[in-house]
Amino acid sequence: MTFDDGFNPGKQPEAAQWNAQMLAALRGHGINAALFPTLARMGAAGGLELVEAWGRAGHLIGNHTASHRSLADPKVSLDWFIADVRTADEAFKGLAGFGPMLRFPYLKEGDTQAKRDGMREWMARNDYRSAPVSIDASDWYYNIVYAAHLKAGDAGKAERVKQAYLRHLLDRADYYDGLARDVLGRSPVHVMLLHTNQINAAALSDVIAALTAHGWNIASASSAFQDPLYAQAPDTLPAGESIVWARAKALDFPGLRYPAEDAVYEEPLLRDAGLLP
Repeated sequence: MTFDDGFNPGKQPEAAQWNAQMLAALRGHGINAALFPTLARMGAAGGLELVEAWGRAGHLIGNHTASHRSLADPKVSLDWFIADVRTADEAFKGLAGFGPMLRFPYLKEGDTQAKRDGMREWMARNDYRSAPVSIDASDWYYNIVYAAHLKAGDAGKAERVKQAYLRHLLDRADYYDGLARDVLGRSPVHVMLLHTNQINAAALSDVIAALTAHGWNIASASSAFQDPLYAQAPDTLPAGESIVWARAKALDFPGLRYPAEDAVYEEPLLRDAGLLP
């Protein structure tokens, strides 16, 4: 289980509470996860203190850049992106649990071969590992819908969104595991992408329980990244997405949608269920 962004006390009054809830859920289930914070999403010193709490709790801390800009954006140059990674590295490298691992914003690893390969070369020279995911999911979109219902005072609909969210994560986990079996001939130790947000603060213990009841065993993030899958560099452009998806794309597997995960796939499902705000 890996989480992106970090909470921002300057913009989220409940940031400390949500952070504590997520850490308590992980501690209660004996899970060592990973957090990939980005300076733009977590604010200043207050946000850094919340990130630091993850490291003190034994979780892996990585780098999700300073500005959360996509390397697939034609306006973002390779040199600018590298400087942004370095800025975040300076902010995080003194934290307990920090390791030089980069989670690309939006899972986008470059829109050109020069940017993709240039970033891979820079990482190799600077002992930085990539931190891909195998299971991608649009938890951020479910969070937007969930938070809107709570803000409107409709706890009933918020709870229904949470239940739909649990089903969504189980569906995405099954999909990517099936794709991995087709592409790799095996089920790897999966890395799931989630975010630090309100719905996960409320539902993380339920997420873990649902995955476990569905037959999943949850490994530590540090051990999951030792699977050889995460050292691969698929030859795709634009580069990125789930590494399982990218491997399938490189092999011209049919039926792959792009982007692999996004709100456009989830919005109709929630609309049909009467769950949009």
